[in-house]
Amino acid sequence: MAALNSDTRSSSRVAAIALTLALLGSASMLYYHVGLFLPRSLELRGSLGLGNGYAFGDDFYPVWLTERAWRTEHRDPYSPEMTRQIQTGLFGRPLDPRNPSDPPADYREFAYPAFTLVIFWPTAALDFPDLRVVLAVLLPLITAASFWLWLRALHWPVRSIWIAVLTALGLCNYQILEALFAEQPGLIVGFLLAAGALALRRNRNSLAGILMALTLIKPQMTVLAILFLLLWSFSDRRRAGFWIGFLSTTLFLVSDSLWIWPHWIGQWLKVLLGYHRYATPPLVALLPGATLGPFFGSVAIVVLLGVSSAWAWRGRLANAEDPSFWLTLSWLLAITSVTLLPGQAIYDHVILLPGIFLLLRHWRELREAGLVPRTLLPVGALILFWPWAAAFGLIVMRPWLTPGVFESPAVFALPIRTAASLPFAALALLAYAKKLNLAGNQEAA
Repeated sequence: MAALNSDTRSSSRVAAIALTLALLGSASMLYYHVGLFLPRSLELRGSLGLGNGYAFGDDFYPVWLTERAWRTEHRDPYSPEMTRQIQTGLFGRPLDPRNPSDPPADYREFAYPAFTLVIFWPTAALDFPDLRVVLAVLLPLITAASFWLWLRALHWPVRSIWIAVLTALGLCNYQILEALFAEQPGLIVGFLLAAGALALRRNRNSLAGILMALTLIKPQMTVLAILFLLLWSFSDRRRAGFWIGFLSTTLFLVSDSLWIWPHWIGQWLKVLLGYHRYATPPLVALLPGATLGPFFGSVAIVVLLGVSSAWAWRGRLANAEDPSFWLTLSWLLAITSVTLLPGQAIYDHVILLPGIFLLLRHWRELREAGLVPRTLLPVGALILFWPWAAAFGLIVMRPWLTPGVFESPAVFALPIRTAASLPFAALALLAYAKKLNLAGNQEAA
């Protein structure tokens, strides 16, 4: 009994220390992003003549403006005139193709499927400054809720103090802070995805299908997961509720938006085909560099998608209570982050959450599984926890650094150096988890 009490006290001390460090690291990263990084980014934007519009909330602004323009003037959301109006709101002026420092002339055109406006139609009732305030409160709340939803979906019983640790670190990492400042709709997709996952865990397949259909406002984030879940649903008639809920909701959204904008599908596809002119390639194509990236990146994408397809096919028969089902889903979301998302879209890396949670849950088993995972684990941990530690170190060392050294790219950008590496670390460890069948142990720590 004394030993049990000693273990309990030791566990409580570890949790209290972890929470203290998490709050310290989170506060450091928050200060770095809001107090240092954003002012510098806004100063650079202003030096290019693009600083006279909305910066805070700029990712939701096109949605709000096109919705407002349709309601008041019946404007086409994909028209060149609408694009120029969006640019004026974001940058203070339309972009000029003759200005070499300006992005391409179609930069920031409305790039969402038209039914996004059907889903978000209430937002047009508010002026944008007021809407920004509402979103500034709502988005952190639903993002924090998505952490809890994933923990429940993955059936990982975690004490409240550890949920507080995960929430503090999760909300105050560079990727999420970027999404929160931009008021990125991808955070809403992340919440819907997590809610749909919990619905699957609780065998509410129709609700899960409806929620997954709503994530199609940003289909590049969830398309692989959706294809797997449809395959999973078609493989057993008892799961038919998922595909019925998904397809009926999707059909309603598409038909409703076609009734309002009869030509939107062709217009949207045209926008997608031109997206490469101003979006960076996926992360897997950025790694080989500008010269080799276009070839080797394309090959890598084909190979990774092929491997993922085989994995999904083998996993289609698993039940939603089977941990291997969640490992497959987490893998597909991680693959999405490096193959389908643009390289700059780190604000959409909220889809890495289930994979990271699975790895945190099974880290002891990975550590004991051999030399390779035992080597990968500390590397992955360094990549994961580096931003908070680097932000703290940078703030502490600032008084001892000259302004020239502190503001140099090599030093100033230290806390965000690992942002693009995190998906690859997660993929490597998830692959080993699959190989070792670690997710099969329900009672893992």
